[in-house]
Amino acid sequence: MLNLLNSFERYLRVEKNDSEYTVKNYINDVVVFLEYMTGNHISKVSEITYDQVRSYLNYLYTKGLSKSSVSRNLSALRTFFKWLLREGEIESNPMVLVTSPKKDRTLPTVLGYQDMEKILEIPDASTPLGQRDLAILEMLYSTGIRVGELVSIKLSDLHLQNRMLTIFGKGRKERNVLFGDVLCSKMTLYMKDGREKLLKGKSSDILFLNHYGNPLTTRGVEDILNRVIQKGSLDFSIHPHILRHTFATHMLDNGADLKVVQELLGHENLSTTQIYTHVSNERLRSVYLNAHPRARE
Repeated sequence: MLNLLNSFERYLRVEKNDSEYTVKNYINDVVVFLEYMTGNHISKVSEITYDQVRSYLNYLYTKGLSKSSVSRNLSALRTFFKWLLREGEIESNPMVLVTSPKKDRTLPTVLGYQDMEKILEIPDASTPLGQRDLAILEMLYSTGIRVGELVSIKLSDLHLQNRMLTIFGKGRKERNVLFGDVLCSKMTLYMKDGREKLLKGKSSDILFLNHYGNPLTTRGVEDILNRVIQKGSLDFSIHPHILRHTFATHMLDNGADLKVVQELLGHENLSTTQIYTHVSNERLRSVYLNAHPRARE
């Protein structure tokens, strides 16, 4: 069964154009699943039934996996079996009747305005790397784009005069993202000075580069954020997705329409964006309880 993995991986990369993160996790999840099936004397994917899938899910729960981890496993398996059905490897899909566990609803981590100001003051804008780091921080916070989208931006996708970015999100779905004067000024400085120095005479159509002049990776961006926090001696940590959460929440805090935020984030369903209204309401409640003299006894 494992001999199918190379073809499945090619399908994820080429046809679905999934991110490196998604491909890696899906392949790992499918490998564990197939090894479990082999251990239960199943040698062909066509022999896998609904009951065996349910048995595998029970196995995951006994290992102590969270609901979100089990849901990710199911997502990988659903994609795998749909592909198997399309390729004629199976006659029926055992995943059709499998339901995902209800996720525990947790609110995303969001930074306050003062914390964001502290972070944006840390990079040294007099150096090439500092200019790049500041441009990255400003872009993540000003646009709410995903880190995978950020590292894929080409020079032709950036329209400084119109204050607009062309982003190719999940499934290569194209959307236009707006930004303001502050990001424009940071990007202008990086483009004219820092980026040229990082290139060291080489050429590249990718916007953000590492110190070797090569395209920056998602891991590289995460390392940059960690170094910024360490340099500023801040007592909290940040991840690229926290800046996306912060962008959405600050937009709603300041009166943005939910559908506008949905469009800017590239969410297919409005329900995905609605979690930020809960975050915003919680922030309002906290401010009220701390500020109003008769909020507490």
